[in-house]
Amino acid sequence: MTGHDRLGAAERWALDLQQWGIPAHILEQAPQSPWIHPTESFRPTTEPMVHTPSYRRAREALDDALRHGGDGSVLDVGCGGGRASLPLALPARRLVGVDHQPGMLEMFAAETAARGIAAQTVLGDWPDVAASVPVCDVVVCHHVLFNVPHLVPFAAALTVHARRRVVVEIPMLHPLTNLTAAWKRFWDLDRPTGPTALDAASVLRETGLDVAVDEFELADPKAGPRTVTDRDVEHTRVRLCLTADRDPEIREFLEQLPRPPRRVVTLWWPA
Repeated sequence: MTGHDRLGAAERWALDLQQWGIPAHILEQAPQSPWIHPTESFRPTTEPMVHTPSYRRAREALDDALRHGGDGSVLDVGCGGGRASLPLALPARRLVGVDHQPGMLEMFAAETAARGIAAQTVLGDWPDVAASVPVCDVVVCHHVLFNVPHLVPFAAALTVHARRRVVVEIPMLHPLTNLTAAWKRFWDLDRPTGPTALDAASVLRETGLDVAVDEFELADPKAGPRTVTDRDVEHTRVRLCLTADRDPEIREFLEQLPRPPRRVVTLWWPA
C-alpha cells in the first residue's frame, strides 16, 4: 500500500487535485494567466438540459417540496449564467445564484430577468459567503467540485442550505482532461488521471452523507465536422501558456482532436 492509499478520501482528493497545477517553468513563460473562465462559455443554452439525471433529481425534490408547503426556491452555487437552475424555473418560484465572478452574476441576473423569474444574487466564494445565503428547497451545484480542494466544508455548507435535496453534477474525469493530449504535444508534459467523480462520492460518503450516483453521457457540443473558431484557438492557447505565434499549430491540433461523448455524473443526497 502506498502513502497515497493510506490517506483518507478527502486528503487523496485534495492531493490529486493539486497535481493538476502547471509546473513553474511553464507558468513563467505564460503571456497571461491560464486560469480563465470566459463568461460566454457559461451562458445557458437555448434548449434546457431537462433530459439529464441532474434535472430529474432536482425536479422531483422540488415538486415534493411544493406538495408539502415549500416555497419553491432553488439555490445555484457556482451558478454561471444559470444552466443548472433555469430549467427548474417552472415550477421553481425563486432562484438564488452564488458565484465569485461578477460577470457571471450579471449574466445570471439578465437571464432570469428576461424570463420574468424572481432571483437573488450573492457574490463570493462558497462556503465563505454561505452565512449570507438563504436556505432553499433544493440546492444545485454543477461543474464546480473539481475546483474545490477542500470538499468536506464545501459540501457541508451545501447540505445545510437544502431543505430537501442537494444535486451536484460533474464530469467523470477532471474537466482539463480534454487538454491532456495538447499538453503532451506542445510541452511534452504528462497530466494526471485522477481524481474522478467517484472519488468525490467517496469523500462525501466518508463524511456520512447518503450519496447516490447516476452516470450518463452527453454528446460533445463541438463533436463532428466543424470549423475551429479563432476563439477556440485563443482559449486553448491561453490554457496551454503558449504565445500567439503558435496559433496555426493549435488550430491544426484542434481540427484533428477527437471529441467522444462526455461522461457525466450526478451526485445527490438528502438534506
